[in-house]
Amino acid sequence: MNHAHKLARTTPHGRALMVRRIEQEGWTAARAAEAFGISERTVRTWLARWRAEGAAGLENRSSRPGTVANRLADPWVAMAARLRRELRLTGAEIAERLRLARSTVAGHLARLGIGRRSALEERPPVVRFERERPGELLHLDTRRLARFERVGHRIAGDRRAASGGAGWEVVHVAVDDASRLAYVEVLADKKRATVAGFLVRALRWFRTRGSRVERLMSDNGAGYISRLFRKTGRILGLRHIQASRGRA
Repeated sequence: MNHAHKLARTTPHGRALMVRRIEQEGWTAARAAEAFGISERTVRTWLARWRAEGAAGLENRSSRPGTVANRLADPWVAMAARLRRELRLTGAEIAERLRLARSTVAGHLARLGIGRRSALEERPPVVRFERERPGELLHLDTRRLARFERVGHRIAGDRRAASGGAGWEVVHVAVDDASRLAYVEVLADKKRATVAGFLVRALRWFRTRGSRVERLMSDNGAGYISRLFRKTGRILGLRHIQASRGRA
């Protein structure tokens, strides 16, 4: 599906309206251009497309050219890619060996994703360290969500229906490192009492599912480093690790 450019002055619906003004209501191209905020040349272009193709001519089209003058045949592209990957030759060296233009080789290497030397290096596999048993480590985090008084223009489609902000809510999340099982609550804030209360309820929830939490990991948010939170953790026999200080 084609998407209009973010700065496009018209849409297929607007172009159809513009054509109707000219064809049915007798507007001139100059008047339509002024009314729609585009050039007269653009008006004539859409009008010509409509007359030649009908409604289909008013749809968005890709700006990609139909033909590429310097496009190489597949065997040449494969050879250039092999020289790049196996011999690590530069685009200029490949162009010299194959007697091709540098710009042509550079364009094809970029399309293959091997234009930069860093793309030729093998990347080590991502290694994820995780606990073996549920309950060994529980990750805690929060995320703020904006509240609104009513549905805004993005949904209503009318900018006159703008909705003012109505404060914030906070999503509190506890995720078990081994099982990836998660407990979530949407609360009013992330103050120390709120965070401590969420921890107690999360631990109770995990325990009903057979998981006894031993360690906690969080960032250095004010609620997590408060005396109340630390005291709650000590009472419950939990070790608390701040993410910035490393893993347990």
